[in-house]
Amino acid sequence: MPRQPDPALEQRILEAASRLWARGGEKALTMRAVAKAAGTTTPTVYERYRDRDDILRALRLQTRREMFDALSRTRTLREAVQCKLQFALDHRHAYQMLMDGVAKPPSLHEPWPSFNLMRERLAAHLGGTPRQHTRLTLAVWSLTYGTAMIIIRGQFQGELRTQTLHACLDAVDAVLECARSKHFAPTGPQWPPNLILGEGRQSRLGNGKDNRRGTRMSKPR
Repeated sequence: MPRQPDPALEQRILEAASRLWARGGEKALTMRAVAKAAGTTTPTVYERYRDRDDILRALRLQTRREMFDALSRTRTLREAVQCKLQFALDHRHAYQMLMDGVAKPPSLHEPWPSFNLMRERLAAHLGGTPRQHTRLTLAVWSLTYGTAMIIIRGQFQGELRTQTLHACLDAVDAVLECARSKHFAPTGPQWPPNLILGEGRQSRLGNGKDNRRGTRMSKPR
């Protein structure tokens, strides 16, 4: 009888890829290494994924989908932040890979459902449209990423880990309180209209030259 396909094989391949990437980055992520780590053969991996980039894309999309599924069960922004932190710590290899080069194509032009969920929560809390809160969402997003990575890279445990998680939540609360204040005035240049995040193919970093409004690159003399 012909051998039955392994329904868990693709998941083993993706999990193996995330572990390899976390240990050695792109250089460690060869199709042969993935096959060995997944307990299968290189031709079998090629039957499912064209190349390394195809594996990385599948892993990014899966991680985003799973993180969004977790966050969508929360009710408030604070709960969403707490859930995202826990997800990052529970899926550290996949999360690290997801955030590597997140602002560069092809990741930039892929769906960012959790980013959009947080942006929508901010709009519901503060008023206005989600796009009007992109900069504030980026602040919250950066706080959660930085907290997750310092715990992961620093190997925080016990009370230090607990205090760091709550310090992040307190910082998010402070950011929201500041945003609600009528005296709050953002610093620096206004958000450029051609800097778009979290909108798939519509996402872009600016005009392709210098993305900072009000800042001109001086010509060499």
